[in-house]
Amino acid sequence: MIDVAIIGAGLSGLACARTLAARGIDCAVFEASDAVGGRVRTERVDGFQIDRGFQVFLTAYPEAAAVLDYDALDFQAFDPGAKVWLGDGFQTVGDPFRKPLQALPTLLADVGSVVDKLKILRLRQAVTAGDAEAVWARPEVSTEAALRERYGFSDKIVERFFRPFLGGIFLDRSLSDSSRAFEFYFRMFSTGDAAVPASGMQAIPEQMAAALPEGTVRLGARVAGLAPGEVQVADGEAVACRAVVVAVEAPEVPFLVPDVDPPPSKSTLQLAWAADTPPTEAAVLMLDGVGTGPVNNAQVMSAVAPSYAPAGQALVTASVVGHPVQADEVVEAEARAQLRGWFGEAVDGWRLLRAYRVLHALPDLATLDPPEQPPRLRDGLYLTGDWRRNGSINGAMRAGRHAAEAVAADLGVVSEAA
Repeated sequence: MIDVAIIGAGLSGLACARTLAARGIDCAVFEASDAVGGRVRTERVDGFQIDRGFQVFLTAYPEAAAVLDYDALDFQAFDPGAKVWLGDGFQTVGDPFRKPLQALPTLLADVGSVVDKLKILRLRQAVTAGDAEAVWARPEVSTEAALRERYGFSDKIVERFFRPFLGGIFLDRSLSDSSRAFEFYFRMFSTGDAAVPASGMQAIPEQMAAALPEGTVRLGARVAGLAPGEVQVADGEAVACRAVVVAVEAPEVPFLVPDVDPPPSKSTLQLAWAADTPPTEAAVLMLDGVGTGPVNNAQVMSAVAPSYAPAGQALVTASVVGHPVQADEVVEAEARAQLRGWFGEAVDGWRLLRAYRVLHALPDLATLDPPEQPPRLRDGLYLTGDWRRNGSINGAMRAGRHAAEAVAADLGVVSEAA
């Protein structure tokens, strides 16, 4: 018998196992796939590193900073701010606090008025004040209501900058998401870097798993069912345990716990191309400020992290928000045509490496009030995942820790092992 069976080796499951192990609680993590990380995966194709779905890590995440060894991950950072395509060229929306030379081009950018630019500074001051957790206690409205009513931004800057910028974060350009999540993200972007590990995003869960006692994670171990005090593995093994933590992605939860109705999911389609010459040397997020095609944002990942591409080549990725009804080749042709307007005829020579559809990329949480759902479902059964808190790496890790703390308390273990 083991103390705790954790089903799923995504970020929440690994964070849960880490916290339990620190308290001397025996646990096993059952993962159906061949690798840890859940949705945080990196594939290697012809010498390129391609993260599944456009993923970035925000170094200011407080939970992650307490869990991860940043130096070992060797984070490669995006330049602060973004380049916004406005139909006849790119214009800069930068962060003058960290890049003072971006102040003038940002002031001149035709994404909003001078007053709007000053209001961005007010927004930055508002979200960076006080403790990060205080954001989750603020009055909850939609992001669009916060932008227009709480902070007074004009239609122009909402449409040209905030809609594509936040659309790439929330995988939804409607701006209907939680104002609490928006303010938290804006704080993270304002106080740290958007970055990727040099060896790809999957290095994050791999580091977390490597810190666990040997044998804790069992790959290729699909759990077929649950019974009181028991986990039933698909190969016929029955594992006795004192508690079960279900840490699979939200759509999979009802197969194990039928009385739970998780939220729907947001989807994305990511395209990755190999280019002989990068369309820009800038390590910057490029946004579609006019809404003329399927691409919401594009980026030269090898400019951010040279390790993402072989020597002499570039990796360009683009993100399409949602789940297009057209076939991948149709969306790719439309995206290529859109980016031809951005970068010229050189786009025609790009070689498509992958088209990833991530159907369950983020939980579609209508509100974050309360900011987290309790992990304890009933005696001996717990739920965790980003869908229990918020759709972020930080949210997934924190939800996993909170689930472990609830389990430890119920098992009578309240402090970390010496």
